[in-house]
Amino acid sequence: MDYFEDIEVGRRASFGCYEVTREEVMEFASKYDPQPFHLDDDAAAKTHFGRLSASGWHTCAMMMSMLVENMKTHRQAGLGSPGMDSLRWVKPVYPGDTLRVESEVISKRRSASRPEMGLFKSNVRVLNQNDEPVLEMVSNGLIQVRDPSAPIED
Repeated sequence: MDYFEDIEVGRRASFGCYEVTREEVMEFASKYDPQPFHLDDDAAAKTHFGRLSASGWHTCAMMMSMLVENMKTHRQAGLGSPGMDSLRWVKPVYPGDTLRVESEVISKRRSASRPEMGLFKSNVRVLNQNDEPVLEMVSNGLIQVRDPSAPIED
């Protein structure tokens, strides 16, 4: 189990393998993002996407699924997330794509007001089968401190 003290700035990880299906793209879109280019081939063909594409929010959900699956084998004393600093959908995701995740820890700090927790920031990229980025974000993760009585370093 990794705690705040175990997180190293610069640590990289690569994980996940998510096969995007037409059925899932349409199911997600029909429920959460029912725009024509996510639901209809003819409508999608008339857009810059050129064909049916996944919702960006669906891409986020697929990334989260791979992240949680990775956490099953690389356990952390995670405490959730206060959000993201940035999020970009760089390239469309299409049915038939296979996605994976790369991340790099870019900073970390202890909480002054809650010494039992720390925060770390990561650059996260989702790539397709051609190693093309489809999503980029800076995420914030809260994590438990192993020894909250240890002094907070600057």
